[in-house]
Amino acid sequence: MVQIGYTMMTEQAGPRDLVDHLVRAEGAGYDFSVTSDHYFPWLRSQGHSPYAWSVLGAAAQATSRIPLMTYVTCPSVRYHPAVVAQKAATMQLLSEGRFRLGLGSGENLNEHVVGGGWPSVDVRHEMLEEAVEIIRALFKGGHVNHRGTHFDVESARLWDLPDEPPPIGIAVSGEQSCALAGRLADLVIATEPKAGLLTAFDQHGGADKPRVGQLPVCYDPDRDTAVKRAHAQFRWFGNGWKVNSELPHPDAFESATQFVTHDDVASAIPCGDNPDDFVEAVRPYAEAGFGEVALVQIGGESQPAYLDWAEKTLLPTLRDAFG
Repeated sequence: MVQIGYTMMTEQAGPRDLVDHLVRAEGAGYDFSVTSDHYFPWLRSQGHSPYAWSVLGAAAQATSRIPLMTYVTCPSVRYHPAVVAQKAATMQLLSEGRFRLGLGSGENLNEHVVGGGWPSVDVRHEMLEEAVEIIRALFKGGHVNHRGTHFDVESARLWDLPDEPPPIGIAVSGEQSCALAGRLADLVIATEPKAGLLTAFDQHGGADKPRVGQLPVCYDPDRDTAVKRAHAQFRWFGNGWKVNSELPHPDAFESATQFVTHDDVASAIPCGDNPDDFVEAVRPYAEAGFGEVALVQIGGESQPAYLDWAEKTLLPTLRDAFG
């Protein structure tokens, strides 16, 4: 069985539209939802980047069933981990237990805005581990004091705590992050259907923990239109995380993807309105062992038509294929 999720992609729609889309996704029958947490869009053509946590608060009040999750928040540069803990606890209360806190080591694209340079990947992983330690300590209640390598916490306490803290997910892309997630996370997050990532996660303590993947798709009744939209807004996706985490600005992504063709995008992202193409794109995740896959419909303005089609055609087809 694979649960199918909906992605509120903050880079491609404004805050009110994001909430409206999620309400419609809940009605369409999606099993869960995830939300990106950006300061910049990947490309200027996407055109948006509202504050994800305000959107999540509004979404919690506008919906009643669908689970919510950050996918993902960096708790170590733009946000201090003590503040992330407060935000996550509040979201768990607002959503009445429907929130999961997805964390990652971040991208320069979003974190550079506070200055101070962009740490090496080893340092970013050290910071993430220390941040998780602080967040979990605050979730336990009481005052927390911390003197660490990267963070200080002065007598912090969360005054509004849920009965059950939100589960913590950690995004992985290689052996080092898998080791960190296996030890520290309640679930694992990935954007590629690589069975090796899950194997490494299991080997470091992640066995039997949930695993969540994400897949871009581009529905349109006209396949050529879908391919053009995917190329205009999502051609950065194939760079790989070692590249995507380092580039500092949408213009850098424009430059890095200038030679990506429409055919390149069409071969990597299911485009059009044939649900079988979408099934075959989800299949590698199911075969790798992901129990949840969040779909990203590309293009903010395309969401209403996509959600209508998803309710009538896509979701029933995916459930027939994967349970």
